[in-house]
Amino acid sequence: MSETYDLLVVGGGINGAGIARDAAGRGMSVLLVEKDDLASHTSSASTKLVHGGLRYLEQFEFRLVGESLREREVLLANAPHIIWPLRFVLPHFKGMRPKWMLRIGLAIYDRLGGKKTLPGSHKVNLRIAPHQSILQDGIKSGFEYADCWVEDSRLVVLTAMDAEARGATVLTRTECTGLERHADSWTATLKDDAGDRTVTARCVVNAAGPWVDSVAKTALGAGTPAHLRLVKGSHIIVPRAYPGDHAYIFQQPDKRIVFAIPYERDYTLIGTTDMLYEGDLDRVEISAEERTYLREAATRYFRSGVTEEDIVHTYAGVRPLYEDKAASNSTVTRDYVFEVDSEGGAPILSVYGGKITTYRKLAEHALEKLASHMPVPGRSWTADAPLPGGDMADRDFAKFLWQASERHPWLPPETVLRLARAYGTRLDMVIGGAGSLEELGEHFGGDLYEAELAYLVDHEYARSAQDVLWRRSKLGLHLSEDACAQVGQWFDRRSQPPAP
Repeated sequence: MSETYDLLVVGGGINGAGIARDAAGRGMSVLLVEKDDLASHTSSASTKLVHGGLRYLEQFEFRLVGESLREREVLLANAPHIIWPLRFVLPHFKGMRPKWMLRIGLAIYDRLGGKKTLPGSHKVNLRIAPHQSILQDGIKSGFEYADCWVEDSRLVVLTAMDAEARGATVLTRTECTGLERHADSWTATLKDDAGDRTVTARCVVNAAGPWVDSVAKTALGAGTPAHLRLVKGSHIIVPRAYPGDHAYIFQQPDKRIVFAIPYERDYTLIGTTDMLYEGDLDRVEISAEERTYLREAATRYFRSGVTEEDIVHTYAGVRPLYEDKAASNSTVTRDYVFEVDSEGGAPILSVYGGKITTYRKLAEHALEKLASHMPVPGRSWTADAPLPGGDMADRDFAKFLWQASERHPWLPPETVLRLARAYGTRLDMVIGGAGSLEELGEHFGGDLYEAELAYLVDHEYARSAQDVLWRRSKLGLHLSEDACAQVGQWFDRRSQPPAP
């Protein structure tokens, strides 16, 4: 007899993890399945921001911007280790949006979110340090405002961990290959390394991101109308382009904007693009055209320019936007949209769109939608619930970091900072009872030791070097090729059965 759940959530990105967490916390039985690793696609390919979306004001997405700004405050409070404030400098460039438009937009941005902890916007003189030596001649003034940075992949993993802690079952490398509808349930076929098995669920939540229409068609048939506009966003990473801990937001002649953000201590992240995508969803890569666009976008502002040879790494992801084909001229929104189908029996809810900043609120709204089609117990609860590692006193990361340094004086300061940022109050679980670097086990290079790898396998669903080096962390940027290969060999040894 197959296992039975209230919810089967298909998709281990930020939306799927958020819905699974919220539902599990209300007492529902939840199974989350992801065909690859958690956050292995769109949710790890973002610009790493928790923000209102200043540019969405031009598209009159006031509801989305307001909700995003309010959620920015909630997430900052609940995950102060992986989310922190970041200042953005918006230069005024002749021929782009006029100053009055920027000033009005920022004034609206300051007020839409209601109560806030981050400072409001203000004018800034770009003819003085540090900006004078960074930006091109002729760029004299601009504005400064605040949003937040987020470790996007870690946000997904921590959300899934909390879902599991509250009773959900989380299965990675498990694909939903079949969905059969009955009057009051679904039978799902799941495929993993061990083969096929079936489970039963009273409802299916289709949070498969770019694959959302594919899963919907598996469940409902080929006649399902598609509402998906797939848009690729790509980023380049270059050596640190300027000093300082502030980011820049650069206007472009095509009316788009490009961010330049301090990244991983030694680098600058530049992105993103916005191109329709029709290729292989499992192999999304930056194009030569996008590389050129981002280099030219930054060079238009940076005194030093950005060359092709400067690019040390790239990444790309596909955003699943909702297209309302019933509207005149077909409109595409950056907001999230739900489609619930319950006419043929048990309900299925499909999630279109969404962004990292609003994932928690999206989950609340998804369960509100489902409440009309099935029993959904409890009330919304996630607004005041810290994510794993975020339960530090007064949500004060600086105080926590100082205390961690005092407890572990043998850890180099940069290692304490990295571990505290990644794991928060779970830092002591990562290092265990170690009292020296040698007691952390095998050293792979930099500040990566075996104790951290073991923790990631035991508690954070990591099953490969890629999971660790490019999602649970960005250590792949800092370690040599030999060191990265050594991490892969460690996983190979761990996966081998013990000798008889």
